Amino acid sequence: MMLDGNAVRSVDRAASLLIALGEAEGEAGVTELARRLGLHKSTASRLLATLQKRGLVEQDDDSGKYRLGLEVVRLGGHAEETLDLRSIAMPQLEGLARLVKETTTLEVLEDDAALVVAYSDASGNGRDRSGRSLPLHATAPGKVLLANQAEREVIRLSKVGFTPYTSHTIVRVDLLLEELARVRKRGFATAFGEFEPTVNAVAVPVFDRRSGIVAALEVRASGGRIPPSRVPELVAQAREAAARITAGIGGVVAGA
Repeated sequence: MMLDGNAVRSVDRAASLLIALGEAEGEAGVTELARRLGLHKSTASRLLATLQKRGLVEQDDDSGKYRLGLEVVRLGGHAEETLDLRSIAMPQLEGLARLVKETTTLEVLEDDAALVVAYSDASGNGRDRSGRSLPLHATAPGKVLLANQAEREVIRLSKVGFTPYTSHTIVRVDLLLEELARVRKRGFATAFGEFEPTVNAVAVPVFDRRSGIVAALEVRASGGRIPPSRVPELVAQAREAAARITAGIGGVVAGA
């Protein structure tokens, strides 16, 4: 959906208000913020009220001044964790890519998609997929992440609709639930031509300190280089790399 000029301007102003509050020492009033950003006081007040509803800013009851809200702190912590995860994961992804001579990626759950936060291509010729969002139901890392969610979340997604990317994509919710049960039992997921017709992949989980799944490590290849017979070997090698990432972030492998 395209944003019109007014919407883009409002987003830019709201972002500027958050940055200005972050740079302020403690708190700042509407008049001060409006003057600093060249906004009408009424505009600044309206934007701050919207940000307050989202928990992005808070208003002091006594002074009436604003400060950054707890939601910003939460988002900042999430971003920091993601950056730490990427920096710890990259050496493992690179080592695994050299070992198996295939592409390796790391995904985290972002809204209703699997977000690629790290990527390594053994040949050095592949296009970096970092920042790309992948469907949960049609990719190996997506299934690992989705298998960690409650069944009601899968059903919610099914009501939106599962896109049939190829003839192999699982689009029936009952079949997907069965597949996710297998993923949980085996501790890994596969995808054979389900998102891209010629691409096969395996993925294993990365765990946090509570043994919850925080990310999925994927090995992927095109051109039939990952046949079913190669899955056990790749899963074993991917698990070793994932265990090192888990240890690096202070996590605990489930069942260990």
